[in-house]
Amino acid sequence: MSFFKRLKESIATKTEAVTNIFKEGLTKTRTAFVEKVEELITRRKKIDEQFYEELEEILIGADVGVNTVMQLIDDLRVEVKKRKIEDAADLQPILSEKLINLMKGDDQSGLRMASSGITVILFVGVNGVGKTTTIGKLAHKFKSEGKSVLMAAGDTFRAGAIEQLEVWGQRVGVDVIKQQSGSDPAAVMFDAVQAAKQRGVDVLLCDTAGRLQNKTNLMEELNKIFRVIQRELPDAPHEVLLVLDATTGQNALSQAKLFGEKSGVTGLVLTKLDGTAKGGIVIAIRNELSLPVKLVGLGEKMGDLQQFDSEQFIHALFAGLIQREEAEEAEKTQE
Repeated sequence: MSFFKRLKESIATKTEAVTNIFKEGLTKTRTAFVEKVEELITRRKKIDEQFYEELEEILIGADVGVNTVMQLIDDLRVEVKKRKIEDAADLQPILSEKLINLMKGDDQSGLRMASSGITVILFVGVNGVGKTTTIGKLAHKFKSEGKSVLMAAGDTFRAGAIEQLEVWGQRVGVDVIKQQSGSDPAAVMFDAVQAAKQRGVDVLLCDTAGRLQNKTNLMEELNKIFRVIQRELPDAPHEVLLVLDATTGQNALSQAKLFGEKSGVTGLVLTKLDGTAKGGIVIAIRNELSLPVKLVGLGEKMGDLQQFDSEQFIHALFAGLIQREEAEEAEKTQE
């Protein structure tokens, strides 16, 4: 059975609605990446040095990341020799299989929830990456699953951050625990944990400051928040999610490295993936950091925040090829 056929079958067990959200959300990346690979394969029928160089350029252009691309090209060279492949068209399923393998560590892409009591999820990340929007959409997701949710406005330094979270709270029907602007974020977290305990909520979603004067201040603030939460709920926070804007490409990777080292990040959220042709950044991040991508933003609508799924991701990228392979098989059958 061909690789694309196997991929389609593994997707078949998943809901069509989610498959469509991934497909639509990755349209720009598909055009910039897969269609360029197809064009290269059609133009250069033979696999030679020039072919590898052009493929390298396409992958780097889609922000797959230089280190990852080098590794990928080396792997492809090995496969080509081993399988004695000469026709460039035979390389496509191998390339997509390699991409899936690069992202395979995402078996832990589900959010870690408390076995009993309150699940606390902390959100970190610089300003402007879509942190507040992500919290609002996740609150909506949990509510639609029948869970009770509370939000904590811990970004007390950015003008309008508390109000922005409150607007989301009103939209999704979730209360926001807050203090006035400029107050101590750790004190807000203390209040929020107390309120969550009193109300017996299932999930507490906590916003944090995106930028203090410098990195040291920011990490100290986060450590203080951790201590306050852990004093009240010893095994919390259950997740510390770093929110990154996919449209910033390699810059998002740098932020992930910066935060990942010091702030106890357990997973990543990639927002605005629908707005970029450089969706390859998901592959780079997954491969260069030992952090799972937990959630991806694939559009403006409430339901467009999705749990990350590497098979859905690759299936959405190679959707055109999969359809073509099916059409060719159908033609053969009719003959």
